Amino acid sequence: MAGNNKVLVLGASGGIGGELARQLCDAGWEVSALKRGALQAAERRHGIRWLRGDALNRQDVLDAARGCSVIVHAVNPPGYRCWAELVLPMLDNTVAAATAEGATIVLPGTVYNYRPDAFPMFAEDAPQRPLTRKGAIRVELEQRLLAASGRGARVIIVRAGDFFGPRAGNNWFSQGLVKPGQPVKTISVPGRAGMGHQWAYLPDVARTMVELLARRDTLEPFARFHMAGHWDADGRQMSEAIRRVVASRTGVAPRIRAFPWWLVTLASPFVTTLREMLEMRYLWRTGLRMDNARLVAELGREPHTPLEQAVEAALVGMGCLAGDESPALAGRASALG
Repeated sequence: MAGNNKVLVLGASGGIGGELARQLCDAGWEVSALKRGALQAAERRHGIRWLRGDALNRQDVLDAARGCSVIVHAVNPPGYRCWAELVLPMLDNTVAAATAEGATIVLPGTVYNYRPDAFPMFAEDAPQRPLTRKGAIRVELEQRLLAASGRGARVIIVRAGDFFGPRAGNNWFSQGLVKPGQPVKTISVPGRAGMGHQWAYLPDVARTMVELLARRDTLEPFARFHMAGHWDADGRQMSEAIRRVVASRTGVAPRIRAFPWWLVTLASPFVTTLREMLEMRYLWRTGLRMDNARLVAELGREPHTPLEQAVEAALVGMGCLAGDESPALAGRASALG
């Protein structure tokens, strides 16, 4: 199956899954996606063929993946909830389908796998010694993918910083720094003063995956790549970029303030999502930067959109700024650096 252009995207309703599905369509792939709930047999929207099914149902995944050379595993429990119960069973279903079809699995990786002793700059082969429950699950997930790569499947993992973009879904940019659907009057900064943080513009991440898929047959069976994305060296460059973009569009510069971690701490015993956010706070207290040398060696460069262009597209797509240009088109017009 390795030579065809059929791909199944699990998680196409989410941020990275949706962006990757759209870019694969643009690149000439035949894209299918699973969706729970009622469908008219197989609906086609935006070039994607939507099938009724659930990533937790193995037979649904096996049926949807039949004839596919690639499976994108971009599905996660919403709001950090039920990771222990859902993450690995969903991955096992993807592995079963990929093994049956001899397909390549594409996984958006996370930095949860690492503890601060790997920071500040780390490469793909850095030791994975997680601090948190979610990190331990992600390490186990990647170990299962490594095992699958020895049983006929192939694996590509792309690890990047915190996502932001026109349709990035639940992420720190849209839930921590600004408020979706509202004019930007205040920008919250979650990190401590002077602490660096790594960001990734979602269309750039998807473009990287599309380009790696184009050469998947030449990659190692278990291939991992890190993206550099946008490095915020002092923890204020992202907030200042948002401030400049909003000021240039509206004439009013938002104020910048510290993120209210105290409020998250108070509410966390009663709200699962806040409790899980608090567990990951260490990622805002420690500088974290990934080395993209392996990716650059493979592709020649990393797809990279200038920061203010990416921020503007994200704010327009989130409904925080008025804009005539389609956010999706803005995202796909990313510069290559």
